Amino acid sequence: MTSITLLGETELRALVPLDLAAIDQVEAAFLALATEAVAMPPILRLDLPEHNGEIDVKTAWLPRFDSLAIKVSPGFFGNPSLGLPSLNGLMLVLSARTGLTEAVLLDNGYLTAVRTAAAGAVAARWLAKPHTPRVAVLGAGEQARLQLQALTLVRRIEHVRVWARDAASARRFAQEMSVSLGVQCDAARDVQHALADADVAITATPSRSPLIEAADLHPGLHITAMGSDTEHKNEIAPAALAAARYICDRAQQTRVLGELHHALNAGAVRADAAITELGQVIARQAVGRADEADVTICDLTGTGAQDTAIAALALQRARAAGAGTIFRNDVKR
Repeated sequence: MTSITLLGETELRALVPLDLAAIDQVEAAFLALATEAVAMPPILRLDLPEHNGEIDVKTAWLPRFDSLAIKVSPGFFGNPSLGLPSLNGLMLVLSARTGLTEAVLLDNGYLTAVRTAAAGAVAARWLAKPHTPRVAVLGAGEQARLQLQALTLVRRIEHVRVWARDAASARRFAQEMSVSLGVQCDAARDVQHALADADVAITATPSRSPLIEAADLHPGLHITAMGSDTEHKNEIAPAALAAARYICDRAQQTRVLGELHHALNAGAVRADAAITELGQVIARQAVGRADEADVTICDLTGTGAQDTAIAALALQRARAAGAGTIFRNDVKR
């Protein structure tokens, strides 16, 4: 008989807040990609255009963890008209030694949101200048909020400008984040106004056309670009990407669906160009920011390694707290 831990979103929110431990856990996943024999297959994606939906499946095995996660992440973008959320999902946690199911994390996408925000913080920790008081945020949704919250855990910030296509959403974001983070936060007139004197810029939008052009770049800027997680999304113009120091989460992935994919198609980056991954920077195998004048762009598309890392943290904390419902399942031998 095997014991399977079942955990719902409410329990997981309590067990795995967005904190420094979560950021360190995701940083360990980046490091593993550069230093360990990680097994991480390409993303499996099922498109359901008849229902304006897609389902992504990500997984990875990292030698440093005894468990691995298989994440199923549906996005059905007509759901709000039905009174349902657009995003949901779950993670299945298996023993890396036996393959037996250890846990089912019914997180409705919460753990993905946390690990994505944590990845942005890791990028800023390793690529942004040490002193980054001014921040630009493009996007005003949940992930934009989490990215900004995560950034405050690794950098001291003083002023934020937020831009969104919906000006009312940007104003609401500015009001709420000013209160919750205790920093001055204003709505920007446009993208250029948001970026004008920023030390760090965060892009968290579903844009299908570039928001940041080469002319928007200035010395010392770091950009964490995390919106382009499918082939049709694009936040950074190819010329802007080519003009900066480019770093990504996984080169083989960003060549297919990240910002790099668009720069390659446009001929702004050569197909045989050497691409630096964030894990290589953390492992000190490659240079990220060489000096304060560099412009750095980190292209984050989300990896199965991050999912396994955050799931392992959730299961560890659940076991320590005695949390969750235990389901006992008969196993025939």
